[in-house]
Amino acid sequence: MQVIEAVDAMRKAMASARHGGQSIGLVPTMGALHAGHAGLIRMARDRCDVVVVSVFVNPLQFGPNENFDQYPRDREGDNALCESENVDIAFFPQLGELLPADFSTSVEEQRLSAGLCGISRPQHFRGYATMALKMLLIVGPDVAFYGHKDAQRAAVVQKLVKDLGVTVEINVGPTIRDKDGLAVNALNSRFTRSQRQDARAVYKSLKMAQSVVENGVSNVDRVLAEVTHMISRHRRLRVIYVAIVDKDTMEPLREITPGRALIAVAVWVDEIRLTDNILV
Repeated sequence: MQVIEAVDAMRKAMASARHGGQSIGLVPTMGALHAGHAGLIRMARDRCDVVVVSVFVNPLQFGPNENFDQYPRDREGDNALCESENVDIAFFPQLGELLPADFSTSVEEQRLSAGLCGISRPQHFRGYATMALKMLLIVGPDVAFYGHKDAQRAAVVQKLVKDLGVTVEINVGPTIRDKDGLAVNALNSRFTRSQRQDARAVYKSLKMAQSVVENGVSNVDRVLAEVTHMISRHRRLRVIYVAIVDKDTMEPLREITPGRALIAVAVWVDEIRLTDNILV
């Protein structure tokens, strides 16, 4: 596996791969790699000749009161996972090179990012989209792989590349879960045992909602009320939002249409933010 830090070196490596007729797959990450990332890497390995994993904790997507400095970082573990998954290039760009002191440009998708997490994190998607586009332009992949765990982010990137004519295919992989149902996430390591026990109620509420819909219920208000009630019974959980939206446009639905509806949840588990979703 090749480890690259400099942007120019990354561009040269990608130019060489393209010159050799090789297809390129990118798995963009913020590090602290886990089983969810491993699943995306395997998808990339199946589709592409050269697999690149980028690792960069993007300060642009953190608000003023959010935990950029405390976000998990584990370069040694990231390298080990990339090696074990046969990644070709691990890209660790440096903060000063990606975001120099005079950096003053941003990209903003204004429709799909407006609701859900966009309400409580108004700066998040502008910062996320800006760095997502920059990483795509540096690497120039044929296919980029994102996880459905962050469905709104994936939808924003899909809209971004469509609107701006970026020639890349966006592939969204399924959410990977631990045995207790909790979606794997870099922040899960911060949970205490009791916090994790309460956090499991989020996925249980989503599965309950999925069952309710499969049994013929299409009333949005009823399903939202049942999910909210189930989560609120746990004292450590504070609901940020529970919403039912179109899986492609992220717009709220008035009635549940099976196959198109996404039930999305965000909660505080004490001071740790947890998001999850399920298609119904």
